Amino acid sequence: MSDRYELIAEKLSAIEEELRDLAYERLSEATRLADTDEGDAAAAEEKRVLQARRAIAKAINALSPQMSYDE
Repeated sequence: MSDRYELIAEKLSAIEEELRDLAYERLSEATRLADTDEGDAAAAEEKRVLQARRAIAKAINALSPQMSYDE
């Protein structure tokens, strides 16, 4: 793999990690605020963030097949 692709994959890995942390925070908030409008909003946001994280993980896999990321 070229250095350029490797650099992009590294940047995407950092973004994927941030999204993973954000999804965990939103999931925790949804659990804490269960059965409230705020909890419902947090759960919906967690799903969107998780979908974005999975898309980033797929991009990383496309650029660097030797790196494996769980979906």
